Amino acid sequence: MAGERWREAPLDSLTETPITYGVVKPGGHDDATGVKFIRAGDIANGRILVEQLRTVTRRVSAQYARTLLRGGELLVSLVGNPGQVAIAPASLKDANIARQVGLVRLNAGVDTRFVKYFLLSPAGQGSLGAHSRGSVQQVINLRDLKTVKIPLPPLSEQRRIAHILGTLDDKIELNRRMNRTLESMARSIFKSWFVDFDPVRAKAAGQPPPGLKPELAALFPDAFQDSELGQIPKGWRVGRVDDLAHINARTLGRRDTLGIIDYVEISEVMRGEVGTITRYTRGEEPSRARRCLQHGDTVLSTVRPDRGAYFLTLYPTESLIASTGFAVLTPKDGNWAFLHAATTQPGFGEELGRLADGGAYPAIRAEVVGGRELPIPECPQLTAAFDRVAQPLFLKANANRRLCSTLAALRDTLLPKLISGELRVPDAERIVGRVV
Repeated sequence: MAGERWREAPLDSLTETPITYGVVKPGGHDDATGVKFIRAGDIANGRILVEQLRTVTRRVSAQYARTLLRGGELLVSLVGNPGQVAIAPASLKDANIARQVGLVRLNAGVDTRFVKYFLLSPAGQGSLGAHSRGSVQQVINLRDLKTVKIPLPPLSEQRRIAHILGTLDDKIELNRRMNRTLESMARSIFKSWFVDFDPVRAKAAGQPPPGLKPELAALFPDAFQDSELGQIPKGWRVGRVDDLAHINARTLGRRDTLGIIDYVEISEVMRGEVGTITRYTRGEEPSRARRCLQHGDTVLSTVRPDRGAYFLTLYPTESLIASTGFAVLTPKDGNWAFLHAATTQPGFGEELGRLADGGAYPAIRAEVVGGRELPIPECPQLTAAFDRVAQPLFLKANANRRLCSTLAALRDTLLPKLISGELRVPDAERIVGRVV
């Protein structure tokens, strides 16, 4: 064990400044003029979900100047899902944190990444979990966080361990950035063709659509017509999502012979990324585990639909089952890239959000998703042409996600062995060198 090989020290003895938390009463604010603001729910899977950060006013943030980030601090969630840990990236310099987040500035004698990885290890999570309190909402008190014991190998070994694990995380993050680029390319093409109608506008102005081969450009009309959605390309129609897709086509029943369920919950999904998939023996799964998935399905949350909880299902296992809180859209014509891009455009989710009702968790019925109107080309060759361009981009992103899962599994296997001293650093370096 680590304690037998290395000395241990309480976390608060390793800090440059006292461990503390941030803004107590942020108030209602969220616009580009404010200060980015990290809540407990913004920390997951060892990183900060930068894409979902909200803001507080500069006046409120200034009252908590002690927690303005420099970049490089360790952040620990204290409430809700306590024990989530991440390091503040340099890009969040001058951002602030909520009271639900503990701020740990380590001194120069300890490697911040090593401490992060220890706290994410089973031993570290066990230490943090032992201090969580509350029967309804779990909480880690700041005074308890300060007492968590950290193993301390020599600083050079801390850095080598952190480098090995960080190499895997860096590769995972590189793939995530690549995915954002790939999917942004597909969405940009969709927006140009089917939202902004750029090729139609070019032809209406007597110009060839830039960047399109003549045979593809010929599929676009050269004029507009009025519709209940405003002007749309001539010859197109206003249709509904359920013209393009079956809604919740397959539901898990008692007669299904699955022995295991790999369950996707709404809270684990954000903008195409699926976090933890929980495996259950059949019969032990939550009652919400009912939505069967197949290749090409777009899966959208009907709870807080403007949050961006959606993903694309590509080559799933038979055991992959989603919550009934999702609407599953199965394309009728096989053009799954067109359907996915159409129903995950920012404006689509925002409109569903305006239609949602309820208290803390506003929701819509799946039929509302199916009833959303959009302009649809009458020329099927055009939607098929988009899929020929966009499907390879989404498929590459999916392959990257599978690689990320493999790398994350390797990291999670090496992590406790390195932290405990069971696996030597040179051996781990050889293992990682074969896959990165």
